[in-house]
Amino acid sequence: MEVEKMDENEWKYHGEGNQSLVVSHCQRCVVLRFLKFPPNQNKCVSFLQTPEEILHHLQNIVDFGKHVMKQFFGENYVHHGEIVQLPLDFVRQLCLKIQPERPESRCDKDMDTLSGYAMCLPNLTRLQTYRFVEPRPILCIEIKPKCGFIPFSSHVSQEIKHKVCRYCMHQHLKVANGKWKRPSKYCPVDLFSGNKQRMHFALKSLLQEAQNNLKIFKNGELIYGCKDDQECSSDWNELARHLKPFFFPSNGLVSGPHCTRTIVKELIHVITLTLLSSTDACRAGDMKTVPVSQGRSYCEASAFNKELVRNGKHKLESSGLPRGCLLYKTLQAQMLDMLDIEGLYPLYNRVEQYLEEFPEERSTLQIDGPYNEAFYEKLLDLSTEDDGTIAFALTKVQQYRIAMTAKDCSIMIALSPCLQDECSEQRPVVLASKTRFTFSVSVLDLDLKPYESIPHQYKLDGKIVNYYLKNVQAKDDPVMSSLFKENEDCTLVLHKV
Repeated sequence: MEVEKMDENEWKYHGEGNQSLVVSHCQRCVVLRFLKFPPNQNKCVSFLQTPEEILHHLQNIVDFGKHVMKQFFGENYVHHGEIVQLPLDFVRQLCLKIQPERPESRCDKDMDTLSGYAMCLPNLTRLQTYRFVEPRPILCIEIKPKCGFIPFSSHVSQEIKHKVCRYCMHQHLKVANGKWKRPSKYCPVDLFSGNKQRMHFALKSLLQEAQNNLKIFKNGELIYGCKDDQECSSDWNELARHLKPFFFPSNGLVSGPHCTRTIVKELIHVITLTLLSSTDACRAGDMKTVPVSQGRSYCEASAFNKELVRNGKHKLESSGLPRGCLLYKTLQAQMLDMLDIEGLYPLYNRVEQYLEEFPEERSTLQIDGPYNEAFYEKLLDLSTEDDGTIAFALTKVQQYRIAMTAKDCSIMIALSPCLQDECSEQRPVVLASKTRFTFSVSVLDLDLKPYESIPHQYKLDGKIVNYYLKNVQAKDDPVMSSLFKENEDCTLVLHKV
C-alpha cells in the first residue's frame, strides 16, 4: 500500500487505546496505528525519543502477534500487520485533521508525529476477504469478553475468588469510583460456557449495558456502544432501525416493539453461532491445553445464576466450547494464569531480585523481547511445581503476561448478507431466520501486557476483592456486616486456614 500517495482527507479517526491511535481509510480495508505519548513527551529523552526506538517498539508489537499470539489463536484470527514509513508532512496534516474528532478525555496524549512510523493493519470492521470496501452493507460487532473462568489456583487466599469472577466483582468498584453509572449484568463466565442459553443471556446483558465491552459498527461507523467512558444510552429501537435491513431485507413495513425484540434476538442468535464456529483449521500451536474443568464452571454473582436459584434450580449447565472456535482458544490463553496473581507475585519478586543483582541479564531473559519462536517455546511448560529457579519464575511471569493479554483482547465479528447462490464453500456462512450472512471473525488488542504492570495488577486485585467483601457480600451477611462496622479501616477479612 502506497500511503504517501493518498490524500490525508481519505483517512478518518477510527478510535484509540491507552498507547495508540488508529485512523481508517475511506475506500480501502486498512487502518494506520500510531503510538501516543503524553503531551510533549515524544520530545523528551525519557520515552522512545528516537525514530529508531519507536521503530523497535512497533517491530516488537508485530513480532509478538506473528510469532506468539498466532500460535495460540491460529492463522485466520490474528492480523499482525506490518510497519510502514510515512512522509512527516502527511502525518502532521493527518493529526490536524483528526484532532477535532477525538474524545476530550483522550486528548491528554499526542499522536506520534515525529518518527514517521506506523503500523498498517486490516480494518477489522470489514470482511477480511477483500482488499477494497464492498458495495454491500457490512455489520461488525466488537466484543471485549474479559476473563472467562473462575480462578482455580490453590494460592488464592480469599474464598470469594473461587466463587465470583473478577469481572463481576470489579463492576462494583468501577461504579463506586464513578467510571460507570450502574453495574452490568454481563458475566464472561456465562459467555465462555458454551451453553447457548447462558451465552444469549450474556450477550443480551452486553447490549443492555455495553460499557466498553461491546460496540456495533455499520459500514465502519459506530452505531451502538460507548465512544468513551461515559453514560451509555441503550436505545434498542434506534439499533433495530439500523439493523432492520440486515434481518428483514424484503419487508420494510415491519416495525414496533415486537420488531425490535425480534431483531435483537436474531442479532444475539447470529453472534452466538459465529462465536461457536471455527474458521481456522489450525490448532493453537503446540501448547498443551489447560483443563477447562479445573475450577467452578459458573459465577455465583451471575444474574443468570441468581435467577436459577430464585426459581429453585441450583445447577448451571456448561456445554463446553468447540475446540476450534475463537472463544475456546481465547479461554485457553487466559488460563495460562494458572497461579492467579497471588501465586504469581512472589515469582515476579524473585525475577526482580535477580535483575537487581544481574541487570545485564534483562535482555537474555527476553523480558522486553525479541518476541520470536524461542520466546514462544519457553511458554510451553505448564508445570506448576516451583523448583526455586529463576527459569521457573520467569516462565510463569511470561505466561501470566500472555494470559492478561488474552483477558483484555477484543473479538471482531464482521457480517454481510449474501444470497444463497452467492455463498460458496470457501466463505463461512451463518443463518438467521430470514437472512444468511457471510462472516469473518478476528481478534485484536493483542499487545503483550507490560512486565512492569504486575505490581499494579496485584494491588488492584486486592482492592477489587476487599471492596466486594466489604460492600457487596457483607450486606447479605449480618455477622460480616457488624464486623466491618466495628473496624471500617480493615482491609483483609477472611484468611484461608
